Amino acid sequence: MPIWNLKIGREVVIAITKGELRFGPWEQIFYGEFDGVRRKRVLIKIIGE
Repeated sequence: MPIWNLKIGREVVIAITKGELRFGPWEQIFYGEFDGVRRKRVLIKIIGE
């Protein structure tokens, strides 16, 4: 596991209310490639109603 994963993380949990992403005043999503280009996979898990 690259050191970047330990510092930055590789998962994000986002609340969605009425079809809109609910971010706090200092929250945002940033994606960075630090170890070269490779295939990516996105997993979306829906929990709740």
